[in-house]
Parts: sequence; structure tokens; C-alpha cells
Amino acid sequence: MSRSRTGPYPAAVSLVAVAALALSACSGGGGTSGSSGGRTLVIDTTFNLKTADPGREFETTGGIVDKALYETLLTFKGSDVTKPLPGLASSYEESSDSRTLTLHLRTGAKFSDGSAVTADDVVYSLQRVIDIKGNPSFLLDGVTVAKTDASTVTLTSKKANPALPFILPNPALGILNSKVVKANGGSEAYLNKTSAGSGPYTLTSFNTNTQVVLAKNPKYTGSNEPTYDKIVLRNVQAPTQKLNVQRGDSQVALDLNSDQVTGLGGGLKVLSGASSDVIFLLLNLDKGISGTTSNAKFREAVRKGLDYTGLLALGGTGAVQAPGLIPTTFVGALPSSQAQQRDLSGAKAALKASGVKNPTVKLGYPSDLSVDGLSLQTLAERVQAQLKEVGITVTLAPAPTTTELDNYRNGKEEVGLWYWGPDYPDPSDYLVFLPGGLVGLRAGYKAGADPALTALGDKAATTTDTATRKKLYEQIQTTLNASSPFIPLIQPSRHMVSASTVTGLAYNPVWTVDVAALGAK
Repeated sequence: MSRSRTGPYPAAVSLVAVAALALSACSGGGGTSGSSGGRTLVIDTTFNLKTADPGREFETTGGIVDKALYETLLTFKGSDVTKPLPGLASSYEESSDSRTLTLHLRTGAKFSDGSAVTADDVVYSLQRVIDIKGNPSFLLDGVTVAKTDASTVTLTSKKANPALPFILPNPALGILNSKVVKANGGSEAYLNKTSAGSGPYTLTSFNTNTQVVLAKNPKYTGSNEPTYDKIVLRNVQAPTQKLNVQRGDSQVALDLNSDQVTGLGGGLKVLSGASSDVIFLLLNLDKGISGTTSNAKFREAVRKGLDYTGLLALGGTGAVQAPGLIPTTFVGALPSSQAQQRDLSGAKAALKASGVKNPTVKLGYPSDLSVDGLSLQTLAERVQAQLKEVGITVTLAPAPTTTELDNYRNGKEEVGLWYWGPDYPDPSDYLVFLPGGLVGLRAGYKAGADPALTALGDKAATTTDTATRKKLYEQIQTTLNASSPFIPLIQPSRHMVSASTVTGLAYNPVWTVDVAALGAK
């Protein structure tokens, strides 16, 4: 996500949290009953969470939370991201040049305080995302938002923007109650305590390190009517997630790996599929950060020196090597035949040609983060061992996600190990890796570094013909693989587990899981 994800807490703490909630669950149950008789669903995941403010939220767990709290103009159903569907907008029209998108608001939509959702709220919310200039602001780059009439909003792009209908379902573009937010100074602190949306749930409590509690919104007017009265989203390491779901302390576990789901019994259901998350290495081009990683021959040595087959073995059954930065299931993905293969002798030759003697580099990554059940710590150790064979010493420099995210986003990492989860299901989402792009800048890949590649990206972003887009994005990735600061590694397998009585669990690459779509039988 996109993104980048926050950290776990010890098993002992998670048990204390369970006790504090006074939840009594039977193994395999579909939910627990609280003192009020309402149905509670407990979901365990490894947090990557900084805020509940949709204008600032751009982490994986934040997407789960804000999907429940705030409706977006358009949405997707389940795992199907091929067609945007009505959300707060009941319908929309796109101009033939893909520059204008006209959206008609759903009649009768209400915020959680009972007030009507208006076109003014939509304009305020989307303009707020743009003005904050936070991590999700790039979603609306070059887009102006205007109220056409009381129930119509028009989005106009400077250039053709065929991806815009696929962008609008992102939870960061959730619609806020403008009067309430303005009355509270538009502050993030307020939105971390109380939600101001029209979604199926409202915010009860929010802690970036332990848990988030959501309550069913009695004023909700949408079609995604929730089954559970309360959702408890807890920050738990993958091994403890498995134990919790087995003994019924939770009903859903989102981050188990292939080994952990093998042989699961007790009536538990396992949902497995290909992940759209691409794990990659970043080698900073900024000479002020590193004279070593800014050396093109050194980067070539790293690219050729990695044993991708060995890394793939860590990803679990169903994992694939990432031949490029665009996931293998998206338009424009490179074929597997173009994936980088290890060339140890070539790596050593490139290192010698770099002129860097006995290089030592620092590898930063979030110490408490698992991607689809795969610990980045494990992957970092494997990278370290493989590059040692080339003659490169890698010093591991893990830090808690909240700390390392700042280093990554501020372009301070010499070498970084991260992943990108799609913000929207279109290859244009990966143009942020180009020179001057959101992620490109994190690696010192400044605007003007490769004018031809930038021009290629501009053309791809405004091209509407699918076959032509495919060729352009393939060409972009081939260029990135040859000379950019990014080295795509793997797409891990993804597995989610639920109690037998939980229904509707589906993986969505934009918001992971829609908690309001979860039912019970």
C-alpha cells in the first residue's frame, strides 16, 4: 500500500486484552455475545496502523478500519476488482476522453449522526485529501472536485485518467461529515477518537498498538448491512493468531502463512489465494545517503547476486517470483520468463567493476511486520546471507514499523525492504516508482533522472486502449528492472482463516477484508 504496514505486541498482552473484553468464545464459534446480548466478532491481524483519519490513512490496517467507518463514492464487491460499483454514488458517467467523471449521489444517505450526506460533504472530503498533502493525496493528483448541483459532483482531471473509477473505492477517499469535522478543527486527533462517516460501523476505541473496536452504526443506510454489533480488531503476531483462532479466542485470522494453515482442523475454514503484494528492495540513489547504493554497478551486483528461488521458498505454497513491480495478475505485468535469475559470477564481476571495496550497507525494514504471514525479518536474514556470497556485507537495521515508516517515507534508508500493496487495481498505481514519484523519491529517484522513462509513464497513464497500455507498462517495468533503485523479489501466498460459522470472508487487494460483509450461520 502502498503502502507499508504497525507492529505486534506479545502474546501475554493479547491475552490480557481478551480478558479485559470478557469475551467467552467456544472453539470454532462465529462470534461472541457481550453483556448486552449483541454479537461480537474478533479479528486478529498484524497491525500496520497510524491513524483512522481517512485523509491521512494509508496503511493496510487503516484501510480495514476506514472501509468500515466511511463510505466511498464507488466500491468493489468481495474480491472482484474488475468493475467499480455504486457506493455513495448511485451511478456515474465518464467522458469519452476520460477526463471528466460525473457522479450522482445516492438518495437518502445518512451520516452516523443522522444528518444527510450532501454534495458539499463530498467536495469537502476529497478536497481535504488533496490539501492535506498526505500519503493518499497522490490518488487525486491533477483532479479538481466541483459540486454540480445538490446531488451531483464532477471530478475533472488535467489529463486523461481512465483509472479514476478504480481509484475512488480506496478507503482513504471516504466521505466525511464536513460540518462535524469542521466544528472539531478538522483534526486527526478528533477522528482517532470518534468517526464522522456514513459507513456500517462507528469508532468506539482506537489504539495503534493493541486494538480497534467498532460498533454497528444504527443510522446506516447503505446496502452492506452488518451482521455483527461489534468488531474487535486486534494486533497479534501470526503464531498467536493461529492459537487464538484454534481455541476460539478469535473468529478470523488474517496473516497466517502456508505452514501455519496446513492441517488446520476444528471446523476452521481456510481461504487461500495469490497475493497482490510485491515485496521489493530499495537501494537509495541519493549520494548524500549512500555513495555505495548510488553506484549503478553496485546495484547491478545486488540484483544479480540475489537467489530469487531461495527467497521464493520463504513465501509459501502459491508464492511467485515478482518479475516486475506490477503484480502478475494485473494488466501490464511482465511474464515470468523475464524474471531476474541469479548470476553469481556476474554479480561478483559487477561488484569489482563498481570500484567499491569490501562494501557494507545497512538494510532497514520493519521488525514487527509480516506480509501475508511472511516475516520481513526472515526475508532480510536470507538477503543478508545471499549477498555475503557476492562479497557484500549487509548490516540488518530493523526498527518498529512506526519508526521505520518515517525513515522509508523520508528517503533516509540506504537499503530498504518493503512491499507495495495496490491502492487501486490498475497498473497506473505503480507509476509512483518512477523518477519524481511518491516511492521513487523515497529511493532518491528524483524527477529528471530518466526523461525517457518519465515520458513513457506519462503516455501510459493517459492511454485507454488495453493492448497498448499493456505494452507500455511492460516496457516501463523492463526499464525499471535494468536501471532503477528497485529490485522486485516475490509475491507471497495469502491465507486467511475463519471459524466455520463466519461467512462472507473475501480478500480484497485494496482493503484486505470488508468486515461489514462478514456474516454468521
